[in-house]
Amino acid sequence: MSRLTRFVPILDWGRAYSRRDLPGDLMAGSITAIMLVPQAMAYAMLAGLPPEVGLYASIAPPILYGIFGSSRALAVGPVAIASLMTATALSALSPAGSPDYIANALVLSLLIGLMLLGLGIARAGFLVNFLSHPVIAGFTSAASILIVISQLKHLLGIDIPRGESVATLVNLARGLSGANGVTLAISACSLVILLAMRAPLTALLQRLRLSPFTVQLLTRSSPLLVVILSVVVTSAWRLDESAGVAIVGAIPSGLPSFTVPSLDLGIWQALLPSAALIAFVSYLESVSVAKALAARKRQKVDADQELIGLGAANLAAAFTGASPVAGGFARSMVNFAAGANTPLASILTALLLAISVMFFTPFFHYLPQAVLAATIVVAVVALIDGASFVRTWHYNKADFAAQAGTFMVVLGIGVEAGIMTGIVLSLTLYLWRSSRPHFAIVGQVDNSEHYRNVKRHHVRTDPAILLFRIDENLYFPNAGYLEEHLRAEVAANPEVRHVVLICSSVSLIDASALETLTELRDTLRAADVTLHLAEVKGPVMDRLQATDFTRDLAPGRIFLSTHDAVRTLRERLYADSYAADI
Repeated sequence: MSRLTRFVPILDWGRAYSRRDLPGDLMAGSITAIMLVPQAMAYAMLAGLPPEVGLYASIAPPILYGIFGSSRALAVGPVAIASLMTATALSALSPAGSPDYIANALVLSLLIGLMLLGLGIARAGFLVNFLSHPVIAGFTSAASILIVISQLKHLLGIDIPRGESVATLVNLARGLSGANGVTLAISACSLVILLAMRAPLTALLQRLRLSPFTVQLLTRSSPLLVVILSVVVTSAWRLDESAGVAIVGAIPSGLPSFTVPSLDLGIWQALLPSAALIAFVSYLESVSVAKALAARKRQKVDADQELIGLGAANLAAAFTGASPVAGGFARSMVNFAAGANTPLASILTALLLAISVMFFTPFFHYLPQAVLAATIVVAVVALIDGASFVRTWHYNKADFAAQAGTFMVVLGIGVEAGIMTGIVLSLTLYLWRSSRPHFAIVGQVDNSEHYRNVKRHHVRTDPAILLFRIDENLYFPNAGYLEEHLRAEVAANPEVRHVVLICSSVSLIDASALETLTELRDTLRAADVTLHLAEVKGPVMDRLQATDFTRDLAPGRIFLSTHDAVRTLRERLYADSYAADI
């Protein structure tokens, strides 16, 4: 049963569900649903898809994630960056909004779901660790700027073709004189309301001593309030006809029907690279948010189970006419802050969205596209983190180069090229750092058993004993670097008779590094210098003892601690010196 609950977490939290959790889940589910209705349509528009596709992505996928996901508060549905990447992938095959475009979106969801599910079954959640935080920050900031740029045409009421950032800005500049004044006014009012309903209104309501639930409900309902006001005004004055305001138009009523994605291998091959990148970015965003929220309540998130949960959610999207989904940062924060205790909150959100789709879609007919664009802009502006560039610059110039490089490629070329650049830069930095590990010559601190870097502390050293500490695993990229520097230290200190390689930070010695140590042992022995090891970890020792290295190390030894090595070798040197005097 424990194995089954690991793969189907709802069997665990559902069995232990408490009535005390229900009020929080109800509140969180309701508030998140209010926020999600306009967001879902907005992100569908960002992806170049009809608004109902975003609503469909908010029904079955969250329910499947609630069954298979491990996070208690992650809100799954359409998200900004995945929507932008979806638009980039699909527009390369067919025009936005066309039947083929919509059909290909289902294939994309299917591919993403299969990839995530396969990686989850393979327990490959560790792969997310190979993209550094500065690279993620650079990618997210640049992608958010691209999203803002892509929505300017809707905010201004200008009809321009879809393109990269520079081309879009050029087209916007050329068409600026044709901006729709009424659309611009609607955009400005929407942005003001959406921004004003954040911190200023929250502070005001708190001063009025309203209940936390009321404050949450009023402040988080600003997107829905903007939608209602704009629909009323647009329909009352028929601004779509009298002023040329672009509206959403007719949205089909009813629950999504069962859909079967295309099995055309040509389309699969064309979308496979994009699907892999979207899957990677979606998982990275989702698991980062899930872990951050879980840490606040001392809960646990299983990275591998998150792959399965997100995979199941995207498979649900593929078969219910929806676009790719992921865990959204802002939406999950709202869900958490509103009191979500279990995934039931997300399931309730999905049920409320289903009710909206069944009964209320005709209301959204006159919804201006500018309002959806304003909703997107307000949501993604918070993701632009300029301060992170300053922090990274002051802390580590190499990380800054990777962050800035990713940022520039995303802006200049596109999101897919940017994320590939980020992955390459992250791996390159990792390999470069691990191939040039930090090492230190250490000495004894006073008469204690502690040994520290001679360049940082006042320590005692013995000219005949070289204590060499390596602060990295030993494997093929850095084995030669270690050998080179260790030989240089021995050559620079002709009085050295014993070299102690301190392995306190070494958790791995691969076959290449073992061969290097063997050659180093023989080279030092030829120079009348004995190699020793100290503080070798258990798993590393087990592997060494399975070879001839430990036997052939003699007269060298493997010491339990650096202090034991120094004490023993000093006694041996004293004995040898005494024997020589006699």
